[in-house]
Amino acid sequence: MLMLDGHRVDDLPTALPGGAVWIDLLDGTPEEISWVEQHSGFHIPDRAELSEIESSSRLRTEANALYLTTPVVFRDGAGMSITSPLGFVLSKSRLITVRFEPLTAFKTFAAVWSKPDAQDRGSQTAFVGVMDAIVDRIADVLEMVGSELDDVSHHVFSVHKGGPPAREDANLRAILRQIGRCGDIASKIRDSLLGVARIVPYVLGQSAEALPPALRLRLETQRADISSLNDYNMHLTNKVQLLLDATLGLINIEQNNIIKVLTVVSVVGVPPTLVASMYGMNFHDMPELSWTWGYQYGLALIVLSAVCPIIWFKLRGWL
Repeated sequence: MLMLDGHRVDDLPTALPGGAVWIDLLDGTPEEISWVEQHSGFHIPDRAELSEIESSSRLRTEANALYLTTPVVFRDGAGMSITSPLGFVLSKSRLITVRFEPLTAFKTFAAVWSKPDAQDRGSQTAFVGVMDAIVDRIADVLEMVGSELDDVSHHVFSVHKGGPPAREDANLRAILRQIGRCGDIASKIRDSLLGVARIVPYVLGQSAEALPPALRLRLETQRADISSLNDYNMHLTNKVQLLLDATLGLINIEQNNIIKVLTVVSVVGVPPTLVASMYGMNFHDMPELSWTWGYQYGLALIVLSAVCPIIWFKLRGWL
């Protein structure tokens, strides 16, 4: 999909509109990419180029344009967090963005950029606006992750009210999956923040003289915001680790309780089995066989041999 200044273009025009500053390629077709390259004069990187992890590949200057790349996080239709590359080609007259997923930040910025009362419509202004929207979106996602981890913390560290072991086991498994999802999002956002944190100072360094003071100030503000978001993301990562350790500890406790019950049952059942097997032997000379109360005596001895271990466990505090 090709978009010019936030508006979708269904049929490729014969020439690039003179007032078009921002060209947005959303999973562009070969025809659209070729059209943009022909009318802008810049090379459009493909997914493979944008997926490179070397700093020299993600940040470079070619043909009087800055080529910038960063991974971004988005949520697919199934609710899973996925990382996708995002590319910028920034020149004095054009901003070309190359993406492969419908990112929320672009939708937000396109609505602002398309307003008729927008004054400064330069390529650098568009770039700073897109970066503002991306940083704001990252902050929103981190706030969502933080809120979700607060809910998990409440469930993990709340007073245990008891319940069927099967239900407790299912709850702990669900909490473990929830923590894993939060940790996965925080990890992917860390990659996005790292990429954005490299882009901002690079643009400031390469375009310091061309940037108006207002845009330089906004980029400096973005750099400070990214630093604070990095600190908050690190806090969330530590919280994920804490909740993961706590949940695994609770799972171990539940497993130990099950093993303890099985151990007690086995120990309590051994003495009665011994008594019953002893009096089940078919020897002729067994004095208890001629006792009037021999049967009742055997039953009482079996019960007593089962009760004594239970009392012992109670006295030791094991039950």
